[in-house]
Amino acid sequence: MNEYISTVLNGIMNLATDLLMPLMVLGFIGAVAMRLLIWVTVKREAWFAKAFEKRTYSYLQKAKLSPGGMKYSSFYVTTKMLLEKTYYELFIMRAILKRRNPDIIMDKWDRILLVQQGCARIVKDTLKHAQFFRYDQGKPDTSTTAISVFEKNPQFNAVFGYLPVGTFNEMLNLLPGIFIVCGIFGTFLGIMAALPELGAMDLSDIDKTKLVMDTFLVKMSYSMITSILGILLNITMTFMNALMNPNKVFVDTVERYNNALDKLWSACSDNALPEEIKDFDEHKDPIEALAEESLDKEHRKSKYYLEELADKEDERLRELVKQNNDYDKAA
Repeated sequence: MNEYISTVLNGIMNLATDLLMPLMVLGFIGAVAMRLLIWVTVKREAWFAKAFEKRTYSYLQKAKLSPGGMKYSSFYVTTKMLLEKTYYELFIMRAILKRRNPDIIMDKWDRILLVQQGCARIVKDTLKHAQFFRYDQGKPDTSTTAISVFEKNPQFNAVFGYLPVGTFNEMLNLLPGIFIVCGIFGTFLGIMAALPELGAMDLSDIDKTKLVMDTFLVKMSYSMITSILGILLNITMTFMNALMNPNKVFVDTVERYNNALDKLWSACSDNALPEEIKDFDEHKDPIEALAEESLDKEHRKSKYYLEELADKEDERLRELVKQNNDYDKAA
C-alpha cells in the first residue's frame, strides 16, 4: 500500500514538474493578451472623452470670438449637440469616408470590442443625467455624473461585453506574485524528485556514483530554471501592469469629461429642454445626421431663419395678449 501511494505521488510530482513551466508560459501569454485587450478597451473610452473635450473647447472658443456669442443657451441642447457631433464625426471619418485613417486595424478592433456601442451609451447616459440639472439649484456635481457614465457602461467595463475589466485587472495584478510562487514550487518539486536518486549511489563503484551525481545535478539545474523563469515572468508582468494601468486612464478620462461638462455649464445660461428636440439615435446614418447639422447651420445664417424667429415671437406675443384679455374679462 505504501509503495502504491509512493508511486502515485512520484507520478504526480513528475507530471507537475514537467508541466509547470509550459503552464507558466501559457499563463503569461494569456495574461499579456488580456492586459492588451483591457488596455485597448479603456483607451478607446478615453479616446471618445478626449474627442468630446476637444470639440467642446473649440466650440466655446468660437462662441467667445463670435459677435453673436453662443448659438445655444441651454446646457442640455449644447451638450447634446456636441456629443452627437463627436459621435458622428468619429465614426463617419473611419467607418464611412475612410479619410486620413492611419489606424485601419483599430476599425476592426472597435467592432470586436463594441466601441461604437459603448460610445453611444456614453452619449445616452450623459443626456439622461443632464436633463435633470437645474440652474436655480446651483452648480451640479458633474464629476459624479462623469464617473457614473463611465463606471456603468457595460461595453467598456467588459472585454467583448462579457469579461469584466475590473475582475480581470485585479487578477492580472496578482499574477506577478503567483509566478514567483510557481517558480519556487517548481524548484522544490525538482529537488524532491532528484533526491531519491542519491540513495542509489554505490561509493565502491566510482563510475556509477559519478553517473548518479551527474543526473542529480542536471535535474537540480532544471529545477532552478523554474525559479529563474518565475522571476523573469514576474518582472515582465509587473512592468506591463505598471505601464498599462487602466485605473490611471480611467481617472484621466473622467477628469477630461468632467472638465468639458463643467465648462459647458458655466458658459450656458439655462437648461431648457425644447419639446421639438429629437432623441439621440446611434443607429442613424452619420452622413444624414451631419448633413442635417450642416443644413441647420446654413439655415441659421439666412434671413428666412430670422423671419421665422420673428413670426414665432409675434405669435408668442399675441398669445400673451390673448391670455391677458381673457384674464381681464374674467376679472
